Amino acid sequence: MSGSLFAGEAPARGRSEAIIDRLHALHPKLIDLSLGRLQRCLAALGHPERALPPVVHVAGTNGKGSTCAFLRAIAEAAGQRVHVYTSPHLVRFHERIRLAGTLVTEAALAEALEEAERANAGEPITVFEITTAVALLLFSRVPADLLVLEVGLGGRFDATNVVDRPAACAVASVSMDHMEFLGDRLSGIAAEKAGIAKPGVPLVTGFQPAEAMAAIEAAAAEAGAPLLRRGRDWSLDRLPEGAGEGLRYADAAGMMDLPPPALPGPHQRENAGLAVAALRAWNPGWLSPEAAARGLRQAQWPARLQRLGGRLAARLPHGWELWLDGGHNAGGGEALSRQLDAWGDRPAHLVVGMKQSKAAADFLRPLVPRAASLWAVAEPGQHLAMTPDEIAAASGRVARPGPDVAGALAQILAAGGPPGRVLVCGSLYLAGEVLKADGTPVT
Repeated sequence: MSGSLFAGEAPARGRSEAIIDRLHALHPKLIDLSLGRLQRCLAALGHPERALPPVVHVAGTNGKGSTCAFLRAIAEAAGQRVHVYTSPHLVRFHERIRLAGTLVTEAALAEALEEAERANAGEPITVFEITTAVALLLFSRVPADLLVLEVGLGGRFDATNVVDRPAACAVASVSMDHMEFLGDRLSGIAAEKAGIAKPGVPLVTGFQPAEAMAAIEAAAAEAGAPLLRRGRDWSLDRLPEGAGEGLRYADAAGMMDLPPPALPGPHQRENAGLAVAALRAWNPGWLSPEAAARGLRQAQWPARLQRLGGRLAARLPHGWELWLDGGHNAGGGEALSRQLDAWGDRPAHLVVGMKQSKAAADFLRPLVPRAASLWAVAEPGQHLAMTPDEIAAASGRVARPGPDVAGALAQILAAGGPPGRVLVCGSLYLAGEVLKADGTPVT
Protein backbone atom coordinates (compact mmCIF):
# COMPACT_ATOMS: atom_id res chain seq x y z
CA MET A 1 0.00 0.00 0.00
CA SER A 2 3.01 2.30 0.09
CA GLY A 3 3.91 4.73 -2.68
CA SER A 4 2.06 7.55 -4.39
CA LEU A 5 -1.69 7.68 -4.02
CA PHE A 6 -2.17 8.13 -7.73
CA ALA A 7 0.04 5.59 -9.52
CA GLY A 8 0.64 8.05 -12.34
CA GLU A 9 -2.93 9.34 -12.62
CA ALA A 10 -3.20 13.10 -13.27
CA PRO A 11 -6.31 15.28 -13.56
CA ALA A 12 -7.06 16.73 -16.98
CA ARG A 13 -6.20 20.40 -17.47
CA GLY A 14 -8.40 22.83 -19.36
CA ARG A 15 -7.94 26.14 -21.14
CA SER A 16 -8.54 28.10 -17.95
CA GLU A 17 -5.61 26.47 -16.15
CA ALA A 18 -3.30 27.42 -19.01
CA ILE A 19 -4.48 31.04 -18.81
CA ILE A 20 -3.93 31.12 -15.04
CA ASP A 21 -0.42 29.75 -15.53
CA ARG A 22 0.25 32.59 -17.97
CA LEU A 23 -1.11 35.20 -15.56
CA HIS A 24 1.41 34.16 -12.89
CA ALA A 25 4.07 36.01 -14.89
CA LEU A 26 2.38 39.39 -14.35
CA HIS A 27 3.57 39.81 -10.75
CA PRO A 28 6.59 38.33 -8.99
CA LYS A 29 4.72 37.76 -5.74
CA LEU A 30 1.89 35.32 -5.22
CA ILE A 31 0.56 37.51 -2.38
CA ASP A 32 0.97 41.31 -2.29
CA LEU A 33 -1.78 42.84 -0.19
CA SER A 34 -3.11 46.05 -1.74
CA LEU A 35 -6.14 47.19 -3.73
CA GLY A 36 -4.80 49.58 -6.37
CA ARG A 37 -3.91 47.02 -9.06
CA LEU A 38 -7.31 45.34 -8.85
CA GLN A 39 -9.19 48.66 -8.79
CA ARG A 40 -7.43 49.64 -12.02
CA CYS A 41 -8.37 46.33 -13.66
CA LEU A 42 -11.99 46.59 -12.49
CA ALA A 43 -12.23 50.11 -13.93
CA ALA A 44 -11.07 48.74 -17.28
CA LEU A 45 -13.78 46.06 -17.04
CA GLY A 46 -16.52 48.65 -16.41
CA HIS A 47 -16.67 48.31 -12.60
CA PRO A 48 -18.47 44.96 -12.19
CA GLU A 49 -18.05 45.31 -8.41
CA ARG A 50 -20.76 47.99 -8.55
CA ALA A 51 -23.32 45.68 -10.21
CA LEU A 52 -23.55 42.86 -7.66
CA PRO A 53 -26.45 41.42 -5.66
CA PRO A 54 -26.38 42.00 -1.88
CA VAL A 55 -23.05 40.81 -0.47
CA VAL A 56 -22.25 39.07 2.81
CA HIS A 57 -18.48 39.50 3.27
CA VAL A 58 -16.75 36.96 5.55
CA ALA A 59 -13.28 37.19 7.12
CA GLY A 60 -11.55 35.19 9.84
CA THR A 61 -8.67 32.80 10.48
CA ASN A 62 -10.64 29.61 11.05
CA GLY A 63 -14.22 28.87 10.08
CA LYS A 64 -14.78 31.49 7.41
CA GLY A 65 -15.19 28.84 4.69
CA SER A 66 -17.60 26.84 6.82
CA THR A 67 -19.52 30.02 7.65
CA CYS A 68 -19.81 30.66 3.91
CA ALA A 69 -21.09 27.11 3.41
CA PHE A 70 -23.79 27.69 6.02
CA LEU A 71 -24.68 31.07 4.50
CA ARG A 72 -25.13 29.48 1.09
CA ALA A 73 -27.11 26.49 2.39
CA ILE A 74 -29.47 28.60 4.51
CA ALA A 75 -30.10 31.18 1.78
CA GLU A 76 -30.74 28.45 -0.80
CA ALA A 77 -33.10 26.71 1.61
CA ALA A 78 -34.98 30.02 1.75
CA GLY A 79 -35.35 29.96 -2.03
CA GLN A 80 -32.55 32.41 -2.83
CA ARG A 81 -30.16 32.17 -5.79
CA VAL A 82 -26.66 32.42 -4.31
CA HIS A 83 -23.27 33.30 -5.80
CA VAL A 84 -20.24 32.14 -3.77
CA TYR A 85 -16.56 33.08 -3.97
CA THR A 86 -14.13 31.05 -1.82
CA SER A 87 -10.46 30.11 -1.79
CA PRO A 88 -8.32 28.13 -2.07
CA HIS A 89 -9.71 25.34 -4.21
CA LEU A 90 -9.07 21.70 -3.39
CA VAL A 91 -9.04 19.90 -6.76
CA ARG A 92 -9.95 22.39 -9.51
CA PHE A 93 -9.92 26.17 -9.65
CA HIS A 94 -13.60 26.16 -10.69
CA GLU A 95 -14.59 25.36 -7.07
CA ARG A 96 -13.84 28.97 -6.16
CA ILE A 97 -16.70 30.46 -8.20
CA ARG A 98 -20.31 29.34 -7.81
CA LEU A 99 -22.84 31.14 -10.01
CA ALA A 100 -26.42 31.10 -8.71
CA GLY A 101 -25.81 27.68 -7.15
CA THR A 102 -23.68 26.02 -9.84
CA LEU A 103 -19.91 25.84 -10.18
CA VAL A 104 -18.61 27.96 -13.06
CA THR A 105 -18.18 26.06 -16.32
CA GLU A 106 -14.82 25.72 -18.04
CA ALA A 107 -16.04 27.74 -21.05
CA ALA A 108 -17.40 30.63 -18.95
CA LEU A 109 -14.30 30.74 -16.76
CA ALA A 110 -11.87 30.68 -19.68
CA GLU A 111 -13.75 33.44 -21.54
CA ALA A 112 -13.87 35.67 -18.45
CA LEU A 113 -10.17 35.07 -17.75
CA GLU A 114 -9.29 36.12 -21.29
CA GLU A 115 -11.50 39.22 -21.01
CA ALA A 116 -9.86 40.24 -17.75
CA GLU A 117 -6.41 39.55 -19.19
CA ARG A 118 -7.14 41.86 -22.12
CA ALA A 119 -8.51 44.58 -19.82
CA ASN A 120 -5.46 44.35 -17.57
CA ALA A 121 -3.22 44.90 -20.64
CA GLY A 122 -0.14 43.26 -19.18
CA GLU A 123 0.04 45.49 -16.10
CA PRO A 124 1.38 44.00 -12.83
CA ILE A 125 -1.33 42.15 -10.90
CA THR A 126 -1.35 39.05 -8.69
CA VAL A 127 -3.21 35.95 -9.79
CA PHE A 128 -5.61 36.21 -6.84
CA GLU A 129 -6.39 39.81 -7.76
CA ILE A 130 -7.15 39.11 -11.40
CA THR A 131 -9.15 35.97 -10.62
CA THR A 132 -11.14 38.03 -8.11
CA ALA A 133 -11.83 40.45 -10.96
CA VAL A 134 -12.98 37.49 -13.04
CA ALA A 135 -15.31 36.30 -10.28
CA LEU A 136 -16.83 39.76 -9.82
CA LEU A 137 -17.29 40.07 -13.58
CA LEU A 138 -19.17 36.77 -13.71
CA PHE A 139 -21.22 37.62 -10.61
CA SER A 140 -22.28 40.92 -12.20
CA ARG A 141 -23.65 39.15 -15.29
CA VAL A 142 -25.60 36.27 -13.76
CA PRO A 143 -28.78 37.15 -11.80
CA ALA A 144 -28.74 36.15 -8.13
CA ASP A 145 -30.24 37.22 -4.82
CA LEU A 146 -27.10 37.05 -2.67
CA LEU A 147 -23.31 36.91 -3.01
CA VAL A 148 -21.33 35.15 -0.28
CA LEU A 149 -17.81 36.58 -0.51
CA GLU A 150 -14.95 34.98 1.41
CA VAL A 151 -11.81 36.97 2.17
CA GLY A 152 -8.67 35.38 0.78
CA LEU A 153 -6.12 36.61 3.35
CA GLY A 154 -6.48 39.26 6.03
CA GLY A 155 -9.26 41.65 5.13
CA ARG A 156 -8.30 45.31 4.98
CA PHE A 157 -6.14 44.96 1.85
CA ASP A 158 -7.55 41.69 0.56
CA ALA A 159 -8.73 41.82 -3.05
CA THR A 160 -12.32 41.09 -2.02
CA ASN A 161 -12.42 44.36 -0.07
CA VAL A 162 -13.04 46.32 -3.28
CA VAL A 163 -16.75 45.76 -2.57
CA ASP A 164 -17.44 48.98 -0.71
CA ARG A 165 -21.06 48.52 0.35
CA PRO A 166 -21.86 44.94 1.43
CA ALA A 167 -25.16 44.05 3.06
CA ALA A 168 -23.41 42.54 6.10
CA CYS A 169 -19.92 41.54 7.22
CA ALA A 170 -18.81 38.73 9.51
CA VAL A 171 -15.55 37.86 11.25
CA ALA A 172 -15.14 34.18 12.14
CA SER A 173 -12.67 32.87 14.73
CA VAL A 174 -9.35 34.74 14.80
CA SER A 175 -6.06 33.08 15.69
CA MET A 176 -2.40 33.20 14.72
CA ASP A 177 -1.78 32.52 11.01
CA HIS A 178 -0.14 34.20 8.00
CA MET A 179 2.08 36.15 10.39
CA GLU A 180 4.49 36.99 7.55
CA PHE A 181 1.71 39.14 6.01
CA LEU A 182 -0.46 40.17 8.98
CA GLY A 183 2.06 40.55 11.82
CA ASP A 184 2.82 38.46 14.88
CA ARG A 185 0.30 39.93 17.34
CA LEU A 186 -3.24 38.63 17.64
CA SER A 187 -4.57 42.17 17.99
CA GLY A 188 -2.97 43.19 14.70
CA ILE A 189 -4.28 40.11 12.89
CA ALA A 190 -7.78 40.76 14.23
CA ALA A 191 -7.60 44.41 13.16
CA GLU A 192 -6.69 43.32 9.62
CA LYS A 193 -9.60 40.84 9.54
CA ALA A 194 -12.02 43.49 10.83
CA GLY A 195 -10.73 45.86 8.13
CA ILE A 196 -13.69 44.72 6.01
CA ALA A 197 -15.98 46.82 8.25
CA LYS A 198 -17.93 49.53 6.40
CA PRO A 199 -19.89 52.57 7.61
CA GLY A 200 -23.42 51.64 8.62
CA VAL A 201 -22.99 47.98 7.61
CA PRO A 202 -23.52 45.44 10.44
CA LEU A 203 -20.36 43.56 11.45
CA VAL A 204 -21.12 40.24 13.15
CA THR A 205 -18.68 38.18 15.20
CA GLY A 206 -18.74 35.21 17.54
CA PHE A 207 -16.66 34.45 20.61
CA GLN A 208 -13.10 35.73 20.23
CA PRO A 209 -10.01 35.93 22.46
CA ALA A 210 -10.13 39.15 24.48
CA GLU A 211 -7.21 40.71 22.56
CA ALA A 212 -8.87 39.94 19.22
CA MET A 213 -12.26 41.21 20.35
CA ALA A 214 -10.82 44.51 21.51
CA ALA A 215 -9.24 45.03 18.08
CA ILE A 216 -12.47 44.10 16.30
CA GLU A 217 -14.45 46.53 18.46
CA ALA A 218 -11.97 49.31 17.70
CA ALA A 219 -12.07 48.63 13.95
CA ALA A 220 -15.89 48.61 13.94
CA ALA A 221 -16.02 51.88 15.87
CA GLU A 222 -13.50 53.53 13.55
CA ALA A 223 -15.48 52.44 10.47
CA GLY A 224 -18.84 53.38 11.95
CA ALA A 225 -20.08 49.80 11.64
CA PRO A 226 -22.60 48.49 14.18
CA LEU A 227 -20.95 45.49 15.88
CA LEU A 228 -23.09 42.47 16.75
CA ARG A 229 -21.30 40.22 19.26
CA ARG A 230 -22.24 36.72 20.34
CA GLY A 231 -23.22 36.75 23.99
CA ARG A 232 -24.33 40.38 23.84
CA ASP A 233 -26.31 40.94 20.63
CA TRP A 234 -27.00 37.36 19.62
CA SER A 235 -26.76 33.99 21.30
CA LEU A 236 -26.60 30.33 20.38
CA ASP A 237 -27.02 27.73 23.09
CA ARG A 238 -27.94 24.09 23.43
CA LEU A 239 -31.63 23.42 23.90
CA PRO A 240 -32.74 22.92 27.50
CA GLU A 241 -32.26 19.43 28.90
CA GLY A 242 -34.90 17.08 27.60
CA ALA A 243 -35.70 19.24 24.56
CA GLY A 244 -33.42 17.39 22.14
CA GLU A 245 -29.95 17.83 20.68
CA GLY A 246 -30.60 21.07 18.83
CA LEU A 247 -29.68 24.70 19.35
CA ARG A 248 -31.54 27.85 20.34
CA TYR A 249 -30.63 31.03 18.47
CA ALA A 250 -31.79 34.43 19.72
CA ASP A 251 -31.25 38.08 18.79
CA ALA A 252 -33.20 41.32 18.85
CA ALA A 253 -35.53 40.01 16.13
CA GLY A 254 -36.58 36.96 18.14
CA MET A 255 -35.72 33.35 18.92
CA MET A 256 -35.61 30.18 16.81
CA ASP A 257 -34.86 26.56 17.64
CA LEU A 258 -32.50 24.87 15.18
CA PRO A 259 -31.10 21.38 14.59
CA PRO A 260 -27.42 20.55 15.06
CA PRO A 261 -25.51 21.59 11.93
CA ALA A 262 -24.66 18.93 9.35
CA LEU A 263 -20.96 19.79 9.47
CA PRO A 264 -19.42 17.81 12.36
CA GLY A 265 -17.37 19.26 15.19
CA PRO A 266 -18.21 21.50 18.15
CA HIS A 267 -16.68 24.51 16.37
CA GLN A 268 -19.27 24.26 13.58
CA ARG A 269 -22.03 25.37 15.95
CA GLU A 270 -20.24 28.72 16.23
CA ASN A 271 -19.92 29.01 12.44
CA ALA A 272 -23.58 28.09 11.96
CA GLY A 273 -24.66 30.72 14.47
CA LEU A 274 -22.46 33.33 12.80
CA ALA A 275 -24.11 32.61 9.45
CA VAL A 276 -27.61 32.95 10.90
CA ALA A 277 -26.63 36.16 12.70
CA ALA A 278 -25.18 37.68 9.52
CA LEU A 279 -28.28 36.90 7.48
CA ARG A 280 -30.55 38.28 10.21
CA ALA A 281 -28.38 41.40 10.50
CA TRP A 282 -28.88 42.03 6.79
CA ASN A 283 -32.62 41.40 6.74
CA PRO A 284 -34.27 40.20 9.98
CA GLY A 285 -37.63 39.46 8.39
CA TRP A 286 -36.97 37.12 5.46
CA LEU A 287 -35.25 34.19 7.19
CA SER A 288 -37.77 31.73 8.63
CA PRO A 289 -36.85 29.14 11.27
CA GLU A 290 -37.81 26.41 8.79
CA ALA A 291 -35.38 27.69 6.14
CA ALA A 292 -32.59 28.13 8.69
CA ALA A 293 -33.15 24.58 9.93
CA ARG A 294 -33.13 23.11 6.41
CA GLY A 295 -29.96 24.98 5.58
CA LEU A 296 -28.11 23.77 8.67
CA ARG A 297 -29.09 20.18 7.86
CA GLN A 298 -28.02 20.47 4.20
CA ALA A 299 -24.72 22.37 4.48
CA GLN A 300 -21.68 20.74 2.90
CA TRP A 301 -18.05 21.87 2.93
CA PRO A 302 -15.35 19.51 1.67
CA ALA A 303 -12.27 18.75 3.78
CA ARG A 304 -13.78 20.11 6.98
CA LEU A 305 -14.11 16.98 9.12
CA GLN A 306 -15.32 15.14 6.04
CA ARG A 307 -15.74 11.38 6.23
CA LEU A 308 -14.42 9.76 3.07
CA GLY A 309 -15.98 6.73 1.43
CA GLY A 310 -14.19 6.27 -1.88
CA ARG A 311 -11.14 4.42 -3.17
CA LEU A 312 -8.77 5.47 -0.42
CA ALA A 313 -11.24 4.71 2.36
CA ALA A 314 -11.82 1.27 0.82
CA ARG A 315 -8.24 0.35 1.75
CA LEU A 316 -9.24 0.29 5.40
CA PRO A 317 -10.81 -2.86 6.92
CA HIS A 318 -14.41 -3.07 8.11
CA GLY A 319 -15.01 -0.98 11.22
CA TRP A 320 -12.41 1.67 10.36
CA GLU A 321 -13.20 5.23 9.28
CA LEU A 322 -11.19 7.68 7.19
CA TRP A 323 -11.67 11.41 7.83
CA LEU A 324 -10.20 14.53 6.24
CA ASP A 325 -9.72 18.06 7.56
CA GLY A 326 -7.81 21.02 6.15
CA GLY A 327 -7.09 22.64 9.54
CA HIS A 328 -3.50 23.90 9.63
CA ASN A 329 -2.93 26.53 12.33
CA ALA A 330 -3.12 26.87 16.11
CA GLY A 331 -6.87 27.51 16.10
CA GLY A 332 -7.45 24.60 13.73
CA GLY A 333 -5.45 22.31 16.02
CA GLU A 334 -7.54 23.35 19.02
CA ALA A 335 -10.77 22.71 17.11
CA LEU A 336 -9.59 19.26 16.02
CA SER A 337 -8.47 18.43 19.56
CA ARG A 338 -12.02 18.95 20.78
CA GLN A 339 -13.28 16.60 18.08
CA LEU A 340 -10.72 13.97 19.10
CA ASP A 341 -12.04 14.23 22.66
CA ALA A 342 -15.55 13.62 21.32
CA TRP A 343 -14.24 10.54 19.45
CA GLY A 344 -13.50 8.73 22.67
CA ASP A 345 -15.05 5.44 21.58
CA ARG A 346 -12.09 4.27 19.46
CA PRO A 347 -8.47 5.20 18.80
CA ALA A 348 -7.68 8.10 16.47
CA HIS A 349 -4.62 7.89 14.24
CA LEU A 350 -3.44 11.21 12.77
CA VAL A 351 -1.76 11.56 9.39
CA VAL A 352 -0.36 15.10 9.11
CA GLY A 353 1.01 16.98 6.11
CA MET A 354 1.64 20.74 6.21
CA LYS A 355 2.64 23.70 4.07
CA GLN A 356 6.17 25.04 4.56
CA SER A 357 5.13 28.43 5.94
CA LYS A 358 2.88 27.08 8.70
CA ALA A 359 3.65 26.95 12.43
CA ALA A 360 3.54 23.16 12.68
CA ALA A 361 4.37 22.99 16.39
CA ASP A 362 1.43 25.25 17.29
CA PHE A 363 -0.94 23.13 15.20
CA LEU A 364 0.32 19.82 16.60
CA ARG A 365 0.61 20.77 20.28
CA PRO A 366 -3.01 19.99 21.29
CA LEU A 367 -3.18 16.96 19.00
CA VAL A 368 -0.09 14.97 20.03
CA PRO A 369 -1.41 13.79 23.43
CA ARG A 370 -4.75 12.75 21.91
CA ALA A 371 -3.44 10.67 18.99
CA ALA A 372 -3.09 6.89 19.19
CA SER A 373 -0.38 7.30 16.56
CA LEU A 374 0.96 10.26 14.59
CA TRP A 375 2.38 10.12 11.08
CA ALA A 376 4.16 12.84 9.10
CA VAL A 377 3.58 12.83 5.35
CA ALA A 378 4.12 14.74 2.11
CA GLU A 379 2.49 13.82 -1.20
CA PRO A 380 4.39 14.28 -4.47
CA GLY A 381 1.79 16.74 -5.82
CA GLN A 382 1.33 18.68 -2.57
CA HIS A 383 2.05 22.41 -3.02
CA LEU A 384 5.02 23.68 -0.96
CA ALA A 385 4.90 20.65 1.33
CA MET A 386 6.88 20.57 4.56
CA THR A 387 9.07 17.48 4.73
CA PRO A 388 8.02 14.59 6.99
CA ASP A 389 11.20 15.12 9.01
CA GLU A 390 10.32 18.77 9.64
CA ILE A 391 6.85 17.77 10.82
CA ALA A 392 8.33 15.08 13.05
CA ALA A 393 10.68 17.64 14.61
CA ALA A 394 7.74 20.00 15.25
CA SER A 395 5.93 17.17 17.04
CA GLY A 396 8.86 16.58 19.41
CA ARG A 397 9.76 13.47 17.38
CA VAL A 398 6.46 11.81 18.26
CA ALA A 399 5.36 11.66 14.60
CA ARG A 400 6.83 8.91 12.46
CA PRO A 401 7.43 9.23 8.71
CA GLY A 402 4.62 7.92 6.51
CA PRO A 403 6.37 9.08 4.38
CA ASP A 404 3.15 9.59 2.37
CA VAL A 405 -0.51 8.90 3.10
CA ALA A 406 -0.53 5.43 1.56
CA GLY A 407 2.56 4.46 3.54
CA ALA A 408 1.07 5.81 6.78
CA LEU A 409 -2.14 3.81 6.24
CA ALA A 410 -0.12 0.66 5.63
CA GLN A 411 1.86 1.12 8.83
CA ILE A 412 -1.22 1.90 10.92
CA LEU A 413 -2.89 -1.32 9.77
CA ALA A 414 0.29 -3.40 10.09
CA ALA A 415 0.54 -2.44 13.76
CA GLY A 416 -2.72 -4.22 14.50
CA GLY A 417 -5.06 -3.08 17.22
CA PRO A 418 -8.80 -2.42 17.32
CA PRO A 419 -10.70 -0.59 14.57
CA GLY A 420 -10.07 3.12 14.73
CA ARG A 421 -10.41 6.41 12.93
CA VAL A 422 -7.72 7.83 10.67
CA LEU A 423 -7.76 11.62 10.37
CA VAL A 424 -5.69 13.17 7.58
CA CYS A 425 -5.11 16.84 8.37
CA GLY A 426 -2.73 19.79 8.36
CA SER A 427 -3.14 21.32 4.90
CA LEU A 428 -5.82 22.16 2.39
CA TYR A 429 -3.29 21.31 -0.31
CA LEU A 430 -2.86 17.83 1.16
CA ALA A 431 -6.65 17.60 1.42
CA GLY A 432 -6.94 18.24 -2.30
CA GLU A 433 -4.51 15.42 -3.08
CA VAL A 434 -6.43 13.05 -0.79
CA LEU A 435 -9.78 13.94 -2.36
CA LYS A 436 -8.34 13.15 -5.80
CA ALA A 437 -7.01 9.83 -4.55
CA ASP A 438 -10.29 8.94 -2.91
CA GLY A 439 -12.28 9.87 -6.00
CA THR A 440 -14.54 12.12 -3.94
CA PRO A 441 -16.00 14.87 -6.18
CA VAL A 442 -16.14 18.51 -5.06
CA THR A 443 -19.48 19.79 -6.35
